[in-house]
Amino acid sequence: MMDLGLLIIRLVIGLSFVGHGAQKLFGWFGGYGLKGTGGWMESLGMKPGVTMALLAGLSELVGGLLFATGVGSGIGTWVGALLIAFTMLVAIVKVHVQNGFWVTQNGYEYNLTLIAVVIGVALIGPGAYILF
Repeated sequence: MMDLGLLIIRLVIGLSFVGHGAQKLFGWFGGYGLKGTGGWMESLGMKPGVTMALLAGLSELVGGLLFATGVGSGIGTWVGALLIAFTMLVAIVKVHVQNGFWVTQNGYEYNLTLIAVVIGVALIGPGAYILF
């Protein structure tokens, strides 16, 4: 049952990040695409904005795919977890930390929870259900 539990966690978190990356990169799922996300990132002082949006979108998309699939005998889980954790750390520093902890005040609670989940799964291992 542990392997199934790890698969569920990896799929939900990983595919959610794939979706977030697609929002930034392609404007899918209600996202703003590179130009819109880049403009928002510039407003946060992250320049050049479009490049930062590209890097964030790729980190989320690739990190999510690797985390979800666990490719390479679980190496993908580690690499994906690091990409996701780094992206969430940047989000905490650039967007959320000044608002405090609680997500209800746009704080970093949720981002920190995601970091704990992906690093925790990477430390435990992806389980038996991985893509090669």
